Amino acid sequence: GPDDISSTGIQEKAQQRNAMPYGLKITGGTIVDGTGKAGFAGDVGIKDGKLVALGKADGPATTTIDATGKVVSPGFVDVHTHYDAQILWDRMLSISPWHGVTTTVIGNCGFGVAPTKAIHRKLILQTLEKVEGMSLDALQAGLGDVWPFETFPQYLDTVEKRGSAINIAALFGHTPLRMYVMGEASTERAATPDELGAMKKLMREAMEAGAIGFGTSVSVSHNGYAGKPVPSRQATPEEMDGLVSVMGEMKRGLMQITIGREFSTRHMAEVSRKYNVPVTWTALLSYLYGPGGHRKQLDLAAEQRRSGAMVIPQVSCRPLNFEFTFAEPFIFDVMKFMNELAIADAKEPGTRRRAYGDPAWREKLRSEVTPLFQNWWDRVVIAWAPSARELEEMPLSEAAHKMGKDPVDLALDLALANDLKARFRMAVMNFDEKEVAELITDPHTIIALSDAGAHANQLCDACYSTYLLGHWVREKKTLTIEEAVHHLTQRPAEMFGITDRGVLAEGRPADVVVFDAATVGPGPLKRVYDLPAGADRLVAEANGIDSVIVNGRLIRQNNKDALGDNDRLPGRLLRHGHAT
Repeated sequence: GPDDISSTGIQEKAQQRNAMPYGLKITGGTIVDGTGKAGFAGDVGIKDGKLVALGKADGPATTTIDATGKVVSPGFVDVHTHYDAQILWDRMLSISPWHGVTTTVIGNCGFGVAPTKAIHRKLILQTLEKVEGMSLDALQAGLGDVWPFETFPQYLDTVEKRGSAINIAALFGHTPLRMYVMGEASTERAATPDELGAMKKLMREAMEAGAIGFGTSVSVSHNGYAGKPVPSRQATPEEMDGLVSVMGEMKRGLMQITIGREFSTRHMAEVSRKYNVPVTWTALLSYLYGPGGHRKQLDLAAEQRRSGAMVIPQVSCRPLNFEFTFAEPFIFDVMKFMNELAIADAKEPGTRRRAYGDPAWREKLRSEVTPLFQNWWDRVVIAWAPSARELEEMPLSEAAHKMGKDPVDLALDLALANDLKARFRMAVMNFDEKEVAELITDPHTIIALSDAGAHANQLCDACYSTYLLGHWVREKKTLTIEEAVHHLTQRPAEMFGITDRGVLAEGRPADVVVFDAATVGPGPLKRVYDLPAGADRLVAEANGIDSVIVNGRLIRQNNKDALGDNDRLPGRLLRHGHAT
């Protein structure tokens, strides 16, 4: 009957498809394979999620992408993200794939959502709110009251079952680990020997379940709920040593740490040599140690490498932006006169407003600043000002010039006109391009720090890959296209023990990006309200990203998702650094 005909037709179609040499073919592009070697003209043939032909791909394909005049490279590997919570409500992991990222590492800085007992859920989310600038309303709405996991292995199973558009590798986070074992005491004291023993056991369990390493932070700026230090900051060097020792025994994994005095690069070198474990630290930025201070750190990294330690500073190719209001201008509070004003305002509210209106005080903010804040107004963008919407996302100096005003006067006028709630974004570090060029070309660093998923309404560095290709390759010519692609693919994958991604080679999973070297780059920042509970975030679209392919499936084409809401997503959980 008719049913037989239709089923026969389906079978024939399936046979035809199987007979095709390729499911997907990319023709006419320049192949830049991720290893750093010179690009070459050729085709790419993909079948059953794998790359099966490179250079020459004769024969028909179900789908063909014409890449004439374009670059064909491995999908980008972003090793510093904070999608641990977002992945539970946003399986597309926007916006990373927009910018060619096909593999991402979560659990950085020791933050995450597992293991977490039900009684600590709110505290963990409040920690993410404070430290990673995430909206608590969005987190609570996105994760709901009942979480489908408690332990880290259960979390990985949940992520794998739900699926994602791109590949995920996970670090085991120190902050939820300590909270799980020690409760609220984790924010106040060192662990007892018994507590450390329990943590080591959970560390082994996490590594066996598929974690690629261990993330932690001792940064003085990392404070969680109620202003308390995040749990990992209370760990002693002995505790750090004990946890890294588990990876040493298992002969795999790496440590990622946000640096602070309690666990310096000297400590990192010691544990790296002792346990043969790589350590990567966040973040070596221009002006972090004052003008030219980065050189000493680069020399130290080279010396540590010579001594047999693998200690790799993470660097950023973008200026480090912070968003602030003049109600709480925390980035300025390091200056004495600003700190004094904050203290006075706490005692007598209204002191700030009076100062901001006083021409003599305004002069201080122009001329009595420390070297880091010289001409600070040239590095500021007006982010949000309801009284002057037309100035939003405009550089402060440009807006001031347009209005015939002094930039400091304009900033404080906008602050006062908007009840001190107007928001400004300032490049605090990494704005000296000569120094940044030295950081991103040094052989001992790794380009990372997108922070994707964090600080969503304050900054957007998830577009770092297209920025690197547009700004540092095309405009500045600091890197060649082959070098930049290597920095975005093979180098981070190898550093983080991700063994099946990062290069185009026959037999490897087909994660591919097709981009136009002449136009690639991030678009302007824009504020959208698409997080759970209507929370806002900054996003940037990508220019010049033609096609993004994950495990042989086209997921983005011409800046649009190529997958439907209910499609099975091609991303894989990379347990132990590879798809099982």
